Amino acid sequence: MRRMHVVSAMVGAFALLTLAGCTTDPGVTAPTETTGSEETAAPSVEWFDQALFDKQDAERSVVPEGPDGKPYLQYINAEMVDTSQYKAEGAKKGCFANASISNPWRQTGWITMNEQLKALQESGAISELETRDAQDSDDTQIADIDYFINEGNCDFFVISPNSTAAMTPAVERACDTGLPVIVFDRGVQTDCPVTFIHPIGGFAWGIDTAEFLIDNLQEGDKVVALRILPGVDVLEQRWAAAEKLFDEAGIEAVDYFTGADPVEIKKIISDELAKGDVKGIWMDAGDGAVAAIEAFEDAGVDYPVMTGEDEMSFLRKWKETGLTGLAPVYSNFQWRTPLLAAQMIFAGEQVPQEWVLPQSPITAEEVDQYLAANDGMPDGHYAKFGGEDLPGYPTIWQERQIP
Repeated sequence: MRRMHVVSAMVGAFALLTLAGCTTDPGVTAPTETTGSEETAAPSVEWFDQALFDKQDAERSVVPEGPDGKPYLQYINAEMVDTSQYKAEGAKKGCFANASISNPWRQTGWITMNEQLKALQESGAISELETRDAQDSDDTQIADIDYFINEGNCDFFVISPNSTAAMTPAVERACDTGLPVIVFDRGVQTDCPVTFIHPIGGFAWGIDTAEFLIDNLQEGDKVVALRILPGVDVLEQRWAAAEKLFDEAGIEAVDYFTGADPVEIKKIISDELAKGDVKGIWMDAGDGAVAAIEAFEDAGVDYPVMTGEDEMSFLRKWKETGLTGLAPVYSNFQWRTPLLAAQMIFAGEQVPQEWVLPQSPITAEEVDQYLAANDGMPDGHYAKFGGEDLPGYPTIWQERQIP
């Protein structure tokens, strides 16, 4: 059964949702099979956008505004919007249409969001957060949003879209209610929400990672790119940026969709190693990073130069092996920001229309710092989760208590 629940001070925890496969955006023609890009059908959407590439490239060096030590409330180059029309007293009910909690990044964020909710319930800002989990289905999430519009008795909407194009009309219907709509994580093709919250973005990730690999490799070296799924803007943009830079630098890059399946990742790497030297591994998400490293160990060859993510399993394997690595970050602390934004909106405070959060990779010089700060956390935890000041820290995250 699909999870539908109300998160409130009166409701107990639900069982962990099992990992589910991801669906693609119906507006995108997906590759025909999980093989290299040279053997698959090209997507029907052109994901590279030079203006957005340039914007995110510049934002990487901007010092964010906002309170020190609270990156989840910081913002970059914001255009603030007036929210005085929504100012109202009393605790408000939120309705959250979530794409899923089907991977460790989303599970970590979901835990953090619920701990933030407890703090806001205690302060009287939010009464409850009714949540419907779409389990990675566009059709389900569209139905969830329409349910909230018609039946949810909501004071505000929070939407983390499953995919970009398919979810846009449903988000617009939520906006048409006149209630505040907050979109975060993945984008949609409308500017009707009061605020769209996200880290700098996929192009910034792609630039950070590709430049790192290029700086540590030679022209003509081969990189294997491991991608989890097509059709999601932040993922497609990561690869679009990296592919551009690899091409310009003369790096041979082949890409594969893996579904974040460790068995598939090992097979892909093993097959590529059988063809010849693989000098670099690029990933658009850290799931399965350890499996990729283990494929090199199984083959008895030198470790690659590699980019993973700030998931603890990768950081620990990176430290253990001493490989040349970088942990790009798609700031997990963003899961706190939508509820804090709702509090600000109902207080009539200005919020950024596009709320761009800081997004800084973990470098080799910082690995020990983040390993120490997250000692005792499970492998699926994300180092830059930003919840250290919340009520359940550290136990809730250590025990992986997923509502």
